Amino acid sequence: MQAMYPEAEQIKKIVSQASKIVIVQADNPDADSLGSALALESILGEMGKQVHLYAGVDMPAYLRYMSGWDRIQNDLPKQFDAGIIVDASTMTLLEKLSQSGQQGWLAAKPVIVLDHHETVENVVPFADVIINDHTRASAGELIYLLAKQLKWPLPTEAQQAIMSSILGDTQGLSNSLASAETYRIMADLIEAGVSRPALEELRRQYGKMPPEIYKYKAELIKRTELAAGGRIAAVTIPQAEINEFSPLYNPGPLIQGDMLQTAGVQVAIVFKQYDDGKILGAIRSNPVAPVAARVAEHLGGGGHAFASGFKVTDGRSLADVKAAAMNKAAELLAKLEQETTDAAV
Repeated sequence: MQAMYPEAEQIKKIVSQASKIVIVQADNPDADSLGSALALESILGEMGKQVHLYAGVDMPAYLRYMSGWDRIQNDLPKQFDAGIIVDASTMTLLEKLSQSGQQGWLAAKPVIVLDHHETVENVVPFADVIINDHTRASAGELIYLLAKQLKWPLPTEAQQAIMSSILGDTQGLSNSLASAETYRIMADLIEAGVSRPALEELRRQYGKMPPEIYKYKAELIKRTELAAGGRIAAVTIPQAEINEFSPLYNPGPLIQGDMLQTAGVQVAIVFKQYDDGKILGAIRSNPVAPVAARVAEHLGGGGHAFASGFKVTDGRSLADVKAAAMNKAAELLAKLEQETTDAAV
């Protein structure tokens, strides 16, 4: 069952020689990145390490069902011995670290990257060790296997966080990222005492919307565009709305689930438009259309087959970026449909 990573011994050496370790998430935290960070915090804490959790942005409200989210800080500590970047291996997603001037602090220490995204641009250049195992459903799954290989402790809190990470990236075990081994790991976690129903109830409770978010969601639904014969849904969010509503609920997760639940929709894209010209794209796709990573790659981003993202800062207009993303998605969906037809003949 367990993967054998040749990089494991180098990771073991870095961790054993460090007393204080920083766990770094990217600027777009999700259930996998937060779950992975909290799992490592528990594992390393059990090993006697001091652990500092970092993300350049505040944790979105919908993730706060995970116990320990409030320990995430927006600054690196003044002193630490090593860093571990989870669920990201690209500098594109670590912009806040660079803007704050703290990137040099991290680069000056031994750095480990633990990721699982198939398509990655602008790889972290100062990392000493990178494991990017895109056969894994989530970074949390990778961490579980690595911990097993290195015989690291796996406290209940760590295993609970790992389950949250797996459920997050597999859309509740509904997409093809979940392999047979993923299900075996889930069974191991349940046997160890992790309750999936309890996690689901927590997630539902923290996922409840304030009234103003409920009304805002209705506005996003009205603004949603359908393209490619209804197979692509897209919506644009300007910076004013990002500033107003993100502290309450991340607009992307707020709307994308409903977009993908619309009959016929296979790909959902949320475009975020910033006043400085930057455009971010969050792409999610249904299990029948594993094209998200390739759409993001077309715009210089990356991710995995069902969840990916990109950032455009070269001055292109929103209209050009939208056209590029939606045309590429339509092209990939048409190719996928043709392949399916050919296979049936």
